[in-house]
Amino acid sequence: METTEFSNTINNNHLKPLRDAFLENINEDTLYLDKIQEKPAIEKNVQAFFMHENENKLKDASEHKPFIVANTIRAELEHLRNDCIIPVFSKDNEKTIAHQEFIDVVLEATKKSFSRHVISQPEIRVSHQIKGRTPDAIHLNAKDLLENQKTIYYERMAFIIQIPSIRDTINGNELSLTLGGVRSYNLENLYNKKSMEKFKFFIGFQNKVCMNMCISTDGFLADLKATSTQDLYSKILETITNYNAELHLMEMKELTQDYLSEHQFAQLIGRSRLYQHLPKKEKLEIPQLNFNDSHINTMAKDYYEDQNFSRLEDGRINLWNVFNLFTQANKSSYIDTFLDRNLNAFEITKGLQKTLNGDSNYHWFLS
Repeated sequence: METTEFSNTINNNHLKPLRDAFLENINEDTLYLDKIQEKPAIEKNVQAFFMHENENKLKDASEHKPFIVANTIRAELEHLRNDCIIPVFSKDNEKTIAHQEFIDVVLEATKKSFSRHVISQPEIRVSHQIKGRTPDAIHLNAKDLLENQKTIYYERMAFIIQIPSIRDTINGNELSLTLGGVRSYNLENLYNKKSMEKFKFFIGFQNKVCMNMCISTDGFLADLKATSTQDLYSKILETITNYNAELHLMEMKELTQDYLSEHQFAQLIGRSRLYQHLPKKEKLEIPQLNFNDSHINTMAKDYYEDQNFSRLEDGRINLWNVFNLFTQANKSSYIDTFLDRNLNAFEITKGLQKTLNGDSNYHWFLS
């Protein structure tokens, strides 16, 4: 196993994409898998309103801090493979790419890209459980259903895969390289014929102190569309190889050098609340803020109370901590908006940094 510290890499080399920093030479042929190896399991292809339940295969968040909370629960990969049905497109009965297939594709791409590193097991969070029953149980009361007469799947799923041996430290916080994705069936039209399916994929870093995610633009595919696992694999691998991890880390480290005063932070909180009610025309002239009042209230509370990212004694707070207040608050978001808000947190914080240095259109938030 190799352990990579980014600090030395950044100091000794020009900034370069992840392909040059970590990946072995990749031929064009390796951008595609001839076949994604699937685990032996019986596929249960049914329409969107059929599902299957087995609560014993689920775990709550008591073991450690989850990367997202909201209304999610933890699920094991084997539970998705063996206990959950696979929704289909109703008009042609073609199956969707299942949650577990998406995870397997990312695992395969990760192993290919980081073959010399230890890769963690996926941490999976699911929400919006959809229950159903088999046709032979149509007249039974819910309490009389047998286990084999129940069906289940999850409308939304998010997961992360960590590579703990690729790490760096920012402001005393250890970060490790992390990949992951989101799948939301609510974004698909399952009552039509099979079409391009939508996914979200990212490669970035996870703050090990609080499990907050750190995502940049070049490591995030917000609208990844694919028709097969092979198509999905090639697009994910391309994103991994093009991700500039060193630049991302350097930009995050620079956030530790700039501070908001207590007054400026109060302006940020107040303006963020006003933003939600701006007339549409005025809002279009201001950079986008994807956080709602609930998130902003959490940030205000954590400014005083958070053990890791609260203010200094004189009321100042550096932008690295502001960024983590955003991402900490974002852990209460629904799965389908989680990654987009994480990216928005980074963009807002970089915009505030430019404002402090006199060059940004984010000045409205501090004025």
